[in-house]
Amino acid sequence: MGLSLPRRRGLRAGRRTFALGGVASALAVAVVGTEIARVWRGGDVPLPAETDEPWHAAAEAVVETAAVARSGYLDVSRSENAMFNLFTSFVATFVSVRAITTLLRRRRRVGPFRDLVVGRRHIHHFVPGIALTFLAGSAAIAGRRDELEPLLAIPFGIGMGLTLDESALLLELDDVYWSEEGIVSVQIALATIAMLSATALATRFLMRGEQLVLHREIESAPTPESDG
Repeated sequence: MGLSLPRRRGLRAGRRTFALGGVASALAVAVVGTEIARVWRGGDVPLPAETDEPWHAAAEAVVETAAVARSGYLDVSRSENAMFNLFTSFVATFVSVRAITTLLRRRRRVGPFRDLVVGRRHIHHFVPGIALTFLAGSAAIAGRRDELEPLLAIPFGIGMGLTLDESALLLELDDVYWSEEGIVSVQIALATIAMLSATALATRFLMRGEQLVLHREIESAPTPESDG
């Protein structure tokens, strides 16, 4: 009889994973909620205490926030635009890849997606992920056109999503995607989402603080006429 290998336990989400998921979700909701509240207070939509239909007013505030976001996306600095593209492409890729790989466990193909096997070797999706990240990052560094940075942030975020989704495989040097050790990939991805959301939230607060403080300093600064 041959030696039997120890059987790995399946992928399970423990308290740490749920905690990271909660933090990532809370920060993401905070980013969106902060902007909706800011638009609601400063826009034309009546506040809940000023209307008999608060849910209708909330819907209008969301629509106005979407318009603000669209205008802001077209008008913000390149670095902020690139950060947004990086965040959204990373989150969309991670969620999509997890959904597709879950479906591929039960079937051989999901639309155009299937397991890629070259000879006897299974090509994991962190391989094109690393390649995309390297290519996009190198192009951003080597290129001299700053306007390309927001566009290059999209493949960079996709590459991050593909790579971090299988980060446990790189740490363990083994195919642990669906095993207990594979939950590390989910934890790392959730921690990254939390970090990016916190960065976006902190940027919003700092920008608002700069507007308030610097504008107040400009108003209070003595003018040449007052000095004379």
